[in-house]
Amino acid sequence: MSSESDIRQIVTRLLPAPEPMPDAGDLVADFVLEELGNEPPVPAAVLIALVRRGSGYNVLYTRRSGGLRKHSGQVAFPGGRIDPEDHDAAYAALREANEEVALYPEDAQVLGYMPYYYTGTNYFITPVVAIVEPRAPFVPNPGEVDAVFEVPLDMLVQEASYQTFRIVHRGQKRESWQIDFEGHRIWGITANLTRRFRDTVLAGDGHVA
Repeated sequence: MSSESDIRQIVTRLLPAPEPMPDAGDLVADFVLEELGNEPPVPAAVLIALVRRGSGYNVLYTRRSGGLRKHSGQVAFPGGRIDPEDHDAAYAALREANEEVALYPEDAQVLGYMPYYYTGTNYFITPVVAIVEPRAPFVPNPGEVDAVFEVPLDMLVQEASYQTFRIVHRGQKRESWQIDFEGHRIWGITANLTRRFRDTVLAGDGHVA
């Protein structure tokens, strides 16, 4: 997954624009850990950054700060809520990446979008896929991020890189994908999104457009 033809194939498997939010009653949450209330879904965006390194690409991840109120210490893609002043999901994802790890938006070329992902915490996530050629090292914002790391794209396309993560929460068994890399454990929403990216975009097992 390092040639220009690979990137062209990736583009053909992405959506040219974010999917609109359907009626709330049509949304089905993945990896539910708590009962969803009657609040409307929260629009959010994450950046799946394909960081060019030499002749190949890595995918950028963060480990959230241990001081955060929600999901502290967990691995995530850069991203967050889409604010009213954000132009679109890509703008929000790149803004958040700049705030979290000092990724310059000008260093990113947006390739397209994956279908929305609705979480068990009531977030309506638009995954934004972009090539990034960083002009400087990524620097974690200590208020939000404890660490930043990259996983080779060639590893993420391999079936053997994925295991099953199991958790018992309030007496209920839940499962997600799991990826282990150099002491980092990726699970839950982030692992499920990575697997979906692998299946539909990298491996091309399903066409998303």
